[in-house]
Amino acid sequence: MAIETVPASGAGGFHLTRPLELTCFALCVANVVWLLASFMFGTWLIAPDGLPIPTDFVNVWAGGQHALNGVPATAYDTDLHKAAQVAAVGHPFKGEYPWVYPPTFFFAAMVLAMLPIVAAQVVWVLVTFAAYVAAIHGIIRDRASILLACAFPGIVANFMVGQNGFLTAALVGGMLVFLDRRPLLAGVLLGLLSFKPHLGVLIPLVLMVSGRWRVIAAATVTTVLLASASWFAFGGAPWEAFIRALLTASQTTLSEGRADWARLQSIFGLVRTLGGGETLAWTLQLVVGGGATILLCVLWRSRVRFDLKAAGLATGILLATPYIFLYDLVILAVAMAFLLRDIQAAGARSGDMLGLAGAAALLLIFPVVTAPVGFMATVVVAVLVARRAMMSGASETAPAAGAAAASR
Repeated sequence: MAIETVPASGAGGFHLTRPLELTCFALCVANVVWLLASFMFGTWLIAPDGLPIPTDFVNVWAGGQHALNGVPATAYDTDLHKAAQVAAVGHPFKGEYPWVYPPTFFFAAMVLAMLPIVAAQVVWVLVTFAAYVAAIHGIIRDRASILLACAFPGIVANFMVGQNGFLTAALVGGMLVFLDRRPLLAGVLLGLLSFKPHLGVLIPLVLMVSGRWRVIAAATVTTVLLASASWFAFGGAPWEAFIRALLTASQTTLSEGRADWARLQSIFGLVRTLGGGETLAWTLQLVVGGGATILLCVLWRSRVRFDLKAAGLATGILLATPYIFLYDLVILAVAMAFLLRDIQAAGARSGDMLGLAGAAALLLIFPVVTAPVGFMATVVVAVLVARRAMMSGASETAPAAGAAAASR
């Protein structure tokens, strides 16, 4: 089985049509205006009373404080962790942000916890945003990549709550960019993604069916080294607490719906939002996840262009798990970037750009509708990838069949 290299599509310059360029510029302006207005009106970073606003990032900062104080396992205790979060922002608040990361993520949290919480959040989102932009640039390989990355509607949600969507997108995008050119580096990036294990369940399988064993080896070594380092630094107690917290978080989020069904950007969340039961939601989630797995294995064993394989994997990651939030959908920007690169290299099909615009619009309306529109956006991109892959396979099969007939 031949292993193709990442094609050099876009190497000669990625050209945006004038309407697309203007649309992306307008989206960039809208993103900036939203963030500035949120800051000025006291709904982002700092409240009107001058105190930090509790968002998802307070979870990371408080977790880092637990580790710095030599008691990392207490981060998995809901009550103790909530008390640390209240102390971090200086006032009580409703709700909770449970720590469900593996102990390996304490290393990043500790560094951030050395800064004041607001400064730490700003540093976190800016550094990870730069990594995300770099990943999109690595895919597009043109200055237009910066405009496209900044125009993606899903980035505002990540900025607002200080989540790790930029980091996960950067790791997935970087892994795909270096997959064949620098397989060991790709494996290291995949190993770093182990702090969000539910996002990486499909990737090893795809790597196995496509024969990328060096990437798998590098990812395995990286993951083992990270886990060993965390065990050496923090002991075994945090790992035991992590397993217990993971089971509890799954129960409260997926069975009890404490995080609000409409915020889950998966088929599971969609079914529960529409009033469906847990059994139906799990059944459809398994159907979608299983279908995505089978199709990705077929896709990655085929001779379809690499850009379509990469786009398919990035969308499949989001479809395979029920535990997906809007900030995780920054990964969809990676899929759309590879799809745009394939369109640039092989030509657009009818409906391609309209479909991408529709997916972006679905993400854009989330603050208004508060529904699993992100799942629908992911499905739209997945359909676009599947359609182009089938057309690509048909176009490559036709010449081969003609040559075979001529040789008879």
